[in-house]
Amino acid sequence: MKFLFLACAIALLSFNSNAQWKDLFNGKDLKGWVKRNGSAEYKIVNNAIVGVSQLNTPNSFICTEETYGDFVLELDVKVDLGLNSGIQIRSISDPAVMAGKVHGYQVEIDPGDRAWSGGIFDEGRNGWLYPLSVNPKGQKAFKNGQWNKYHIEAIGNSLKTWINGIPCTNLLDSQTARGFIALQVHQIKREEQVGLTVQWRNIRIATENLKDVVFKGKEEAPEISYLINKLSENEQRKGWRLLWDGKTTNGWRLANDDKFPAVGWAIQDGVLKVLGTKKDTLIKSGDIVTDKEFSNFELEMDYMLTPGANSGLKYLVVEDRTKRAGTGLGPEFQLLDDKVHPDAKMGVGGNRTTASLYDLITAENLSEGSKDKRMNGPGKWNKIRLVVRDGHVEHWFNNLKMVEYDRFSQIFRNLVAKSKYSTYPNFAQAPSGHILLQDHGDEVHFRSIKIREF
Repeated sequence: MKFLFLACAIALLSFNSNAQWKDLFNGKDLKGWVKRNGSAEYKIVNNAIVGVSQLNTPNSFICTEETYGDFVLELDVKVDLGLNSGIQIRSISDPAVMAGKVHGYQVEIDPGDRAWSGGIFDEGRNGWLYPLSVNPKGQKAFKNGQWNKYHIEAIGNSLKTWINGIPCTNLLDSQTARGFIALQVHQIKREEQVGLTVQWRNIRIATENLKDVVFKGKEEAPEISYLINKLSENEQRKGWRLLWDGKTTNGWRLANDDKFPAVGWAIQDGVLKVLGTKKDTLIKSGDIVTDKEFSNFELEMDYMLTPGANSGLKYLVVEDRTKRAGTGLGPEFQLLDDKVHPDAKMGVGGNRTTASLYDLITAENLSEGSKDKRMNGPGKWNKIRLVVRDGHVEHWFNNLKMVEYDRFSQIFRNLVAKSKYSTYPNFAQAPSGHILLQDHGDEVHFRSIKIREF
């Protein structure tokens, strides 16, 4: 009798667990789905939704009629080489916004050499939020030429993905809490791409009792957080702290001075702003620096330019009180409207463009081996990351590595000797220094400034 009771209990638990899942596709037709934006074909073959690429159409999406907030989604994916695709989650199509263009989080399907499958692209909004340049192990998860199992968890502000059980994405972002799920057929531009297919099958979702279907105890991908002026629990455990609290001027002051400037900078709605003062140089205040100095550290922050703006993040800044207040010297992570500002065409080979080591090393997309920085233009936020560990320095831009150098090397000293810094003894050689935000007379916004020391 005891054995029979135990067997029934196990069967009941199994039933309850299975009952949490709901099929989004019945294997026969597209009931419950609606096509948006492009005109690529979607058909049913062998219990799978098959998307077929075609020329002269924008991205096409087959979207669930129902919207979802917190959920766990599972499905199998197979794609032809040469065709990029994706799975939209918490996505939106509003006729009043971009004429109904589908926008929102997209879990990538990428069979190319870049291998960013499982990463998260913000379709129609901010571009790449989680490229797999930060997770080399995840780049090996997707297998070309075969079915791949996607497991996607969207719970609160946490978005996580696994492919074939391998962790790909671990993203914290609060832009969208609810939206539809959609399957993308990407637009194509070459004749040889016509007729390529992407397939989805075994599409199921759970929206209740999620603790029973999340991947408990499984390895997770490295975390990337877009929480505004807030640290995640994981960041706190790893020693991160806010370098700016999002509310006050605590910890910051005018370079080569003791007080925070009374004019020229402002704090509004969780944003630290340097105000545009080119038309009235009398109120331009100058650069601000941290009270403390740092030697080995990792720093992250978001920034947003206004059209034509110029600014910079300087580090290892050594103050000299004999110099004018509001100025500071140190290696600079350039922040610039590359398309408009004339400085982008100055220097040598683009070494004054965004993410460059100003006037010394030109920023290039080292993560993808291309010139495309994937930069969001004025009016949109970009994320930068700076790593300084002894002599080794890295500039990261929107989670893509742009610059890497050794500041103690002969190569670096030779670059300095040929630059505008050649007259400054021991430039960038200090063991520690301040962090500086530059006032170049243009309006620039900063937020989510955080640091951890090694």
